[in-house]
Amino acid sequence: MRAALVVRVVRAGLLCGLSRAGATPRRISSSSGEPEKPGPPQSAAARPHGAPAPLWCFRLACRALLQLHGADTAAFLQGVITNDMALLEEDLQALYAHMLNVQGRTLYDIIIYRLKEPSDDLSGVLLECDSSVLDSMTRHLKVYKIRRKVTVTPRDDLSLWTLLPRNSAWDRLQPPLTTEEGREKPLVLVQDPRTELMGWRMITSSTQNPAELLTDCEQADTEQYHRHRYTIGLPEGVGDLPAGEALPLESNLVFMNGISFSKGCYIGQELTARTHHTGVVRKRLMPLSLSVPAESLQPGGALETAGGKPAGKLRAGMGQLGLGLVRLVHANEPLTLRASTQTSVTVHAVEPDWWTKDSKVK
Repeated sequence: MRAALVVRVVRAGLLCGLSRAGATPRRISSSSGEPEKPGPPQSAAARPHGAPAPLWCFRLACRALLQLHGADTAAFLQGVITNDMALLEEDLQALYAHMLNVQGRTLYDIIIYRLKEPSDDLSGVLLECDSSVLDSMTRHLKVYKIRRKVTVTPRDDLSLWTLLPRNSAWDRLQPPLTTEEGREKPLVLVQDPRTELMGWRMITSSTQNPAELLTDCEQADTEQYHRHRYTIGLPEGVGDLPAGEALPLESNLVFMNGISFSKGCYIGQELTARTHHTGVVRKRLMPLSLSVPAESLQPGGALETAGGKPAGKLRAGMGQLGLGLVRLVHANEPLTLRASTQTSVTVHAVEPDWWTKDSKVK
């Protein structure tokens, strides 16, 4: 008789007490029931001895940066990404999107950054992608730019950081920068465009130390950043979004503010638009909690119902957290994942809190 390993349901809640996308940040209430007013950010010197810094800072070596500049940059990107470049030109500084193949499947998940203060050596836009596909993405862009006036340059002299509040007492629109005279500012410091649960993105020179740019932060292990992503069910990179396999709407691109259905044509639009207008998305990427480490399970392993019906696939994971592509009709049922050791793992998936209300699994 096979041993049964119980997989607990993950309720993709709030790390650091951040609210779901579009909601007002919450404040901690005092014993009287009145919300406490947040005080000014403490510097490292003012913070009580041994007290933790209010911000975690993660250097994302798993992500790479490209610079695109030239007169045709915006028009070129408009034809190869799922989102609308006009939003970036109007009022946003960061834009999330996918690049699709002609069959409408995801090739690359990207964030595009507009530079507020262009310089002689840094102009146009910066494009963030998975570092493992930097070369293939560069080739992809050069294939489609044809004769457009666009230059594509890898920027390994820049570093990408994510900043996450440590707890719910944080109630500021942006991490406070140091006021020390002569200190350089980050090239980019902007709220993550996918959901405010992901904090802020920061781009600096590779020689800059974030502790010298912000009044108070503590650098942490990047594994903690990925655990946070898997806890709330947010995919990132080719491990979570396999190139040529993942479908953008099943990957929750709408919930991550990564697609425009009114911008016009782009590569891979036809299937995506048709799926959207039919209003039918039968599977979604959802967070899972595992009683065994995800590393011991085979990515792509089949999920089944108790009656043996196909219910989805395990996509990726870390430790006892993971992501799975789950058929929504079976999302509220106990599911089974068959491990390589022939051990049966029971899975029960629950939708993340940051999904929009009309998307909830019925």
